[in-house]
Amino acid sequence: MRTVVALASGTVIGLAAMAGVASGGVPAASPAVVPFAAEAPDTPATPTGTATPPACVSPAPVKTYAYYHCYGPNEIRAAHGLPALTAASTEGAGQTIVLVDSYGSPTAEADLATFASSFGGPVPSIEQWFPQGEPGLPTDTVNGNGSSQSGPAAAAGWAGEAALDVEWAYALAPAAHIVLLATPPAETQGVPGLPNLMNAIDTAIDRFPAGTVFSMSFGTDESAFASPQAAKVAFARFDTTFAKGVAKGDTFFASSGDSGSIGVTRAHRQTATSPDPQVSYPNVSPYVTSVGGTQLQYGWTWDPTSDTPFLADGSLNPDYFAWDDGGSTEPVDNEGWAGLVTGGGLSTVYPRPSYQDTVAGVVGTHRGVPDLAWNSSVNGGVLVYTSFFPGVSRVGWHVYGGTSASSPQAAALTALANQQRLAASKAPLGNLNPVIYAAGFPRGTAFSDVVPATYGTTPSGHLDTNRVWDIGADGALTPDPVPGYPTTSGYDLTTGWGVPAGPAYVSALVAAP
Repeated sequence: MRTVVALASGTVIGLAAMAGVASGGVPAASPAVVPFAAEAPDTPATPTGTATPPACVSPAPVKTYAYYHCYGPNEIRAAHGLPALTAASTEGAGQTIVLVDSYGSPTAEADLATFASSFGGPVPSIEQWFPQGEPGLPTDTVNGNGSSQSGPAAAAGWAGEAALDVEWAYALAPAAHIVLLATPPAETQGVPGLPNLMNAIDTAIDRFPAGTVFSMSFGTDESAFASPQAAKVAFARFDTTFAKGVAKGDTFFASSGDSGSIGVTRAHRQTATSPDPQVSYPNVSPYVTSVGGTQLQYGWTWDPTSDTPFLADGSLNPDYFAWDDGGSTEPVDNEGWAGLVTGGGLSTVYPRPSYQDTVAGVVGTHRGVPDLAWNSSVNGGVLVYTSFFPGVSRVGWHVYGGTSASSPQAAALTALANQQRLAASKAPLGNLNPVIYAAGFPRGTAFSDVVPATYGTTPSGHLDTNRVWDIGADGALTPDPVPGYPTTSGYDLTTGWGVPAGPAYVSALVAAP
């Protein structure tokens, strides 16, 4: 049945990017660091005047969305061939997963407990660790009205990122020990989020056991530095931390970003768009596995007949958000209505690492990202429970997307492989990239390839690149001037090798040398 979403009229606030940038005590010229999470804006809860059910219904306290499809852990697990979550689930036992975020969240432990009990999982093992000291923010509210790149104005955005990270790492590895590694950037001094975050990771490598899996859902564009040489010098310094962790057997994941191939320049406080395609750090580091984004359409299929997402009164256009019941597809994530597009492309700083020699025909002489992909869509996003800062953030269930959702889930699935490798008396994986690019790795079964797909009858429904679609003056979607990269069979610069195929991916990693 084709479902056309009939929505109540009214103003719809555009996609609320859960952004905030860290700050601290190094020179103000340091590029800003932004988390890659996006929250679906609130919309009418149900279509009025019709019998059409809402697309998303959360657990209690019930929150519904008229057209944003959403998933709990069991839908995501089923889509990837994993068993249902139960109180007796042991996936991830004996493993440590570290999620790295500025500020953290004052309610991280309580929110994860609510998430776990709502979906019937085991009692979580979680700690929030501030190796550089707690940020000293209030627990009840923050100043959510400011535009500062750091401090209280950014804390709520980072708290949302933290909740997404810990809850969805738990969803795939519910018995793992989950660490929310949080940094307290100063509120007014410079913009050095990346050095603070990297220092915290360096400390965590010393504290946690070999085989710890890290997930980083933030980044700074290569073009935000003064020059490629300046970026190269900074990245080389930061990479010593990743090299140290890899030598110990740790694995690092990072989100590829949510702006397609668009990057910012250092000019105008890094708000000017680079005319050339860009990628970001740390996902571009050769020591890090970059996770791109897809749009998992599980039990529904997008069926647009219009390229105008919003009507003149600001309400959602039912012809753009229409869907059919049924189906299970997973194209590249390119949601023009939200400006949410998976990052990916070629580095201007790093040459091609030797493990990418197998894809030299795609990446040429440069490091290419991402390496693999996972669901990152907002329409088809994941449910996240939050109760932090009630003065600026609604307490309850929210729908989140962005490659911030992709990285912690891919990291958690990989932790299951380390769990089984430990049981088989094998060393932990360390740097995952040489493993998955190796000529003998069974990528045909370990990954589900992401290929071009067409939905509905509109140009933006043809999902085959990570080129951003802009909303023009007439309200219609048009391609951005900055070109993107194609989604193809096999390895590509939008989804890497594809989506890890659940147990087959884990088994392939367990069997690797």
